Amino acid sequence: MKIRIKGNSIRLRLTRNEVADLCTKGFIRETTRFPSGLFRYEVMISEVHNTLNAALEDNSICFYLPRKLSENWPDNETVGFEEWLPLTNDSTLHLLLEKDFQCLEARSEDESDQYPNPKALL
Repeated sequence: MKIRIKGNSIRLRLTRNEVADLCTKGFIRETTRFPSGLFRYEVMISEVHNTLNAALEDNSICFYLPRKLSENWPDNETVGFEEWLPLTNDSTLHLLLEKDFQCLEARSEDESDQYPNPKALL
């Protein structure tokens, strides 16, 4: 799982196996170790949320994906889910959870678990 944070925007990209694990196990999690502690980011299937949601607790960012949205996600054409959460002071938190596609140009990293890039088929 890849994370990208810029200002009030968080994007998570998941490989094929991660999408499958999320939809069968109900969650996936990554941990980054620092000298001063751990940072976690995770995605959980939610029975209580109607839209993509997120929370920050105990050095952990958690995305909540509604169960209804997760149904058949590994096998369908849905690339991902997006939501803007209202915050205080008239700002928003932009969330994006999406499948990770192979790059169009050759790279040295292993991309065998990533989804085929739809633009490569054009």
